[in-house]
Amino acid sequence: MLKLNGMKLHFKPFPNGETLVNGDEILTHMTDFNTIYWKYEEDGDLIKLMFVKSYLDARRAKCSLTIAYMPYSRMDRVEGTSAFTLKYTAAFLNSLQFESVTVIEPHSDVTLALIDRSLAKYPTIQLLEQVVTEVGFDPELDYLFFPDAGAQKRYSKVKGYNQLTGFKSRDFQTGEIQSLEVVGQVSGESFKAIIVDDLCSYGGTFMRSAEKLKEIGASHIYLLAGHCEKSIYKGKLLESALIDRVFTTDTILDGSEHDKIRVFEIGGL
Repeated sequence: MLKLNGMKLHFKPFPNGETLVNGDEILTHMTDFNTIYWKYEEDGDLIKLMFVKSYLDARRAKCSLTIAYMPYSRMDRVEGTSAFTLKYTAAFLNSLQFESVTVIEPHSDVTLALIDRSLAKYPTIQLLEQVVTEVGFDPELDYLFFPDAGAQKRYSKVKGYNQLTGFKSRDFQTGEIQSLEVVGQVSGESFKAIIVDDLCSYGGTFMRSAEKLKEIGASHIYLLAGHCEKSIYKGKLLESALIDRVFTTDTILDGSEHDKIRVFEIGGL
């Protein structure tokens, strides 16, 4: 889904599958300096993005890009014969030569290193205080939990909270978690925990994390994820008693289809 200066653009397919671009619609919303908001739905969005940016270029209109969720961001390194698809996607975006690119909650610093003139925004950090209030979290007694070193690096800058970190081993090709351990000490016998990470897919990482947290005394466990894929509805997390509630943003989901999920609307920040 693409928005130009806050207005959603509409595309229609020709009978053979090619994309019909509505130039009149673009001209209606176009200004001297424009912002495209891209909410990834499918790979075809890349072609639509190219068409819209090229149309603006032809009219010498400047344009920046905001990426709600950067696709292929998990493929941020090469192992064995794996394809470096994040690098390839970033190279395509660079070829469009945006004035600037804002990435909401990037998975790692690799995304920013690969995309020219890019910067990041982290709504999860902004939303943490709201979640803390809603669940009755006590910063002196309860804990934030970061499932891995990447999450710890992104979010540990938040001060005033007790923190625990997970150490996990994952099969890079299959995505399957082979093991997960909790690093850190808890001082009480019963505590609340908020798991904080950038992305939830099926939820396997967070269920494994919740199991470990329960073992060391967690009574209530919540998940705060910057992005949440629709695959969460196909996983076991929502039907499990391990996670009490999931908090996320509308960077991927349009709204919640389950009582256990709270979706915050952040728009284009």
